Amino acid sequence: MTASRSSSPVFPTGGAALGLPEDAAAQTRMVHGATLRSGFDETAEAVFMNSGYVYGSAEEAEAAFDGTHARYVYSRFRNPTIQMFEDRLALLEGAEACRATASGMAAVFGALACQLQAGDRLVAARALFGSCSWIAGDLLPKWGVVTEFVDGTDLAAWEQALATPAKVVLLETPSNPGLELIDLEAVCALAHKAGAVVVVDNVFATPMLQHPLQLGADVVVYSATKHIDGQGRCLGGAILGTKAFIEDVCGPFLRHTGPTLSPFNAWTLLKGLETLALRVERHCANAVALARHLEGKPGVARVLHPDLESHPQYALAQKQMSGGGSVLAIDFAGGKDAAFRFLNALRVVKISNNLGDAKSLACHPATTTHQRLTAEEKAIQGIGPGLLRLSVGLEDIADLIADVDRGLAAL
Repeated sequence: MTASRSSSPVFPTGGAALGLPEDAAAQTRMVHGATLRSGFDETAEAVFMNSGYVYGSAEEAEAAFDGTHARYVYSRFRNPTIQMFEDRLALLEGAEACRATASGMAAVFGALACQLQAGDRLVAARALFGSCSWIAGDLLPKWGVVTEFVDGTDLAAWEQALATPAKVVLLETPSNPGLELIDLEAVCALAHKAGAVVVVDNVFATPMLQHPLQLGADVVVYSATKHIDGQGRCLGGAILGTKAFIEDVCGPFLRHTGPTLSPFNAWTLLKGLETLALRVERHCANAVALARHLEGKPGVARVLHPDLESHPQYALAQKQMSGGGSVLAIDFAGGKDAAFRFLNALRVVKISNNLGDAKSLACHPATTTHQRLTAEEKAIQGIGPGLLRLSVGLEDIADLIADVDRGLAAL
């Protein structure tokens, strides 16, 4: 069995070797792009579960390790199945290069740790996922990194924070779980003047709805566990950026610290990319329909979704995103008791801290994903006792509406 029947290099990229037109649409690239076929000409991508590779001679092994000859050496470094996922996601994102990781948090941590050292300054949006907040606010300062948090929606706060040089800016938009939006073009411009590299967690928007690199960001990270898999099957993450950043800055860190994605998970994520556009379209349609149904219902203080005209940053969402995404937030007037009553009455929507799944999932952030935050920190991020995060799935919308009505009746 040969590594490839084509004359392309060992590390092929894109879809040119497969005869895809250069202007092929995103959906076509997600089905065909970056496929590396073995000598058996399989239609579905092969799963290379091996850890190592063999050499024809001692000289060949030497050339592989000294960089004279580019080839697969060890699956902690590179693997054909993992590389197909990386290259296909890079095609979708419009990035020069991508490296996959074992989880979304490995991607976030890798994108930061590979470029920060003691004495460097990190400026981060305050509204971050709980583990991201811990890395920025607890772990990195122990290593001598100075972290400053700002209100991500306040451009004046960004301008003040970035009046001082910084090494990295970290943000997520829309934020988890409060769906705050950050003006990417404006913040990226301020960050670059301060000398900072901008890292954007784009998981809520997915590669289909928002393109941070086109808006000025330098690095994009994903939890591929969410929409890219989309069916609750496996963990995975990805870091995307320029070839220089991925290969020279991030690559050595990942190579030597080993947050490696499983080849089987990479294959699963590859298959997820084939249907991502279709699923995200249905996610968005269901989410906005459910948000509109819930808005103004008795006991509901507010509903947050970027496509609702009532969202405080609706105009920015229309400018920056092509769709509002699959997640909405519901704030119940009755606090935690009302939120729990609603959750416990649901039959179709499941209680889970995951999101981006084919199944609709709901959680109570104050007691789960963001429970480690202090009461003050929760208040600043708008995570009150009555707030629920609802990741809307692919079910029939009539069944979802009936289910949330069942929850409302329990109030």
